Amino acid sequence: MKKTGGWLVRYALEQLGVRHTFGIPGVHNTEIYDELNKSESIQPVLVTHECCGAFMADGISRTGDSVGTLLIVPAAGATHAASGIGEAFLDGIPMLVLCGGIRNDSKFEYQLHDMDQHAMLQPITKKTFKTETHADVVPTLFEAYRIATTGEPGPVFVEVPVNIQLDAGDVGELPTFIPEPAKAPDNLDEAIAQAVDLLKNARHPGLFLGWGAVDASDSAMTIAEKLGAPVSTTLQGLSAFPANHSLHTGMSFGPHSVPAATHAFESCDCLLAVGTRFAEIATGSFGVKVPEALIHIDINPKVFNANYPAKVTIEGDAKLVLEKLAHALPDGASGGRASAVRAQIATDKKAYRTEWSKHDSKDRVNPGLFFEALRERLNDDALIVADDGNHTFLVAELMPIHGPRRMISPTDFNCMGYAVPATIGAKLANPDKQVVGIIGDGAFLMTCMELITATELGLGAVFTIFNDGELSQISQAQKVPYNRKTCTILPQMRIRSIAEASGAAYSRMETNDDIERTIDEALGGAEKGRPVILDVNIDYSKKTRFTKGIIGTNLVRMPLDTKARMIGRSIFRHATDWALE
Repeated sequence: MKKTGGWLVRYALEQLGVRHTFGIPGVHNTEIYDELNKSESIQPVLVTHECCGAFMADGISRTGDSVGTLLIVPAAGATHAASGIGEAFLDGIPMLVLCGGIRNDSKFEYQLHDMDQHAMLQPITKKTFKTETHADVVPTLFEAYRIATTGEPGPVFVEVPVNIQLDAGDVGELPTFIPEPAKAPDNLDEAIAQAVDLLKNARHPGLFLGWGAVDASDSAMTIAEKLGAPVSTTLQGLSAFPANHSLHTGMSFGPHSVPAATHAFESCDCLLAVGTRFAEIATGSFGVKVPEALIHIDINPKVFNANYPAKVTIEGDAKLVLEKLAHALPDGASGGRASAVRAQIATDKKAYRTEWSKHDSKDRVNPGLFFEALRERLNDDALIVADDGNHTFLVAELMPIHGPRRMISPTDFNCMGYAVPATIGAKLANPDKQVVGIIGDGAFLMTCMELITATELGLGAVFTIFNDGELSQISQAQKVPYNRKTCTILPQMRIRSIAEASGAAYSRMETNDDIERTIDEALGGAEKGRPVILDVNIDYSKKTRFTKGIIGTNLVRMPLDTKARMIGRSIFRHATDWALE
């Protein structure tokens, strides 16, 4: 059998259940695009920038049931996409990165786009492949998918030279893709028994869930209820445990967390941590106190004991391991503490909401009131997509997420510009669900013209811009030590004009009086199949607990001379500015 490489790529992607590809056609991949144009199951999506294509693919993988797939040109396409590939790599998100390549049958050097893409992408992918023959194409893509989706997920890069795409070659019998079901690791009994023993004998056990536990919510709820234990999550894992569950506390559990989590975990003597690396954001700049009795479950054994030593480590898929642990844990292990734990959590959550609602935002919009109104108007299965910035932690602290994979954000790579394209990807993967992006104005500037793609596709999503004219997370961090805001004040932009240019609808939320009306307008407009920009005149004057907590943690950790220099400079500048006034 003879087939072109372009045909073989289409066959493989259809076998893998890919529904969308994202990228820009060029001379090294037009044959694949022509083949995908014939596909009845795959929609190739033209993006305005390959970085946005990678974020769209990321949104597909995090919220849908197929793997996000890029189809890009070599060299510039790969370098443009690298930020989104890196985000997927550090956050553990599966992605297929399919790229054209220069001819591998040419006698000439210095071909167009001739560069070693594999050396460039090796640090931010699980593996890279280059197909050398037609017979390689389908098996390579099947293997790339297997690597991307098993173990700790991540992006895998496949280069298909342009001559293989164009020419017909021998392939033999075409294989059919058969997915391999996940299997629980063998010999878990001893580790499970050790974990049960630690949890049963703890006076104040707690659960800490990351993205790796996002598909294990049911078992996590069973374990928490049997133990009467509070549950906190990482930022990326916010949706791993429903916020409307009485044992849910919030993001993390140290001095940077909301009061419900701080209080519930202050006496924690046994921590069950699942699907988390204990990375910097998750731990509030490594400011958490982890008990000696740490049980750490993760699919990647490299994370064990990296930052905090564990008494019990269990390598495996969190869904399968927690099912076994939930079954092994006896009923009545809570020792009667559950009601007191639930009551304290409820009291602390109510007090924190009240604290925010009473904050005077003057002529701007109070974030606490905004998220309260948004939550009331969204369905339980609505998806929230947060960008990187101050608004990220407002989402974490003030926006309850009620189910798995219903909130996504860039985390360990922490890339600004994520949410506009990722919202598009999430909406493509979930056309019947409400999708709302929460985007800082600085992040919006990076990728806002991808709204043209949303309009072209008829995607009814809401793109909420928290507009304060600054890179607020950094400008707040600058204010205390420097009393200066260097390169964090944004140029003025006319967001309404951006909406008009991209074909999106536009609503402006000026003060608290506009909250309910403009949210209703935005959601109503999105229901008609049109992207909507909701421009919010946000008040960032009240710092999040996360921001205040990490400032304190990092200040304490600084060497004495550095601390003295920074404090002295701050006092001098504040005094000088006061005198000049």
